[in-house]
Amino acid sequence: MGVRYRICLLFTAAISLIAVNANGQDAPSLGDLARQQRQQKEQSKAVPGKDPKSSKVITNEEIPEHAQTGSLRKVTAQENATAAVSSSGPKVSAEQWKSQIFAQKNQVTTLQNQIDELNESIRFAPANCVANCVGWNERQREKQQHVERMQAQLEDQKRRLEDMQESARKQGYGSSVYDP
Repeated sequence: MGVRYRICLLFTAAISLIAVNANGQDAPSLGDLARQQRQQKEQSKAVPGKDPKSSKVITNEEIPEHAQTGSLRKVTAQENATAAVSSSGPKVSAEQWKSQIFAQKNQVTTLQNQIDELNESIRFAPANCVANCVGWNERQREKQQHVERMQAQLEDQKRRLEDMQESARKQGYGSSVYDP
């Protein structure tokens, strides 16, 4: 029985050594990967006229059909640039203006609805309150401050909408485009 045990033990040890050796060869080290990435970056910068592609992540908040979900959508740099286009800049198509203005109107409406909803939820504790009145009223004051910040954002969004409408009007489009 001792011989069989030794053979089995040697066989298991040999398999373990082979497995460890094979596993070590599967993946390059993290340092090698970092070095390779750095070299690829340097090579792409060295080639004139070739810019590495930049990727942009699009979230659900940036899709117009999700503008009514209640979360504020951040305005991208492209939209800011489009809004700033004047009559001397490149002409943007009527459909592009219409969709951008419509999306901006949706943002304004959504923000206004959020402000109204938050205003309606503000309820200060009555004078005859018994317990936890100070904490309750403090939370209501925080809500009021949040409403004030949101109203400042609303004014900014309205101003942006007016700028977009004015730019579309200056490019010669009728009210059906800049006031859909």
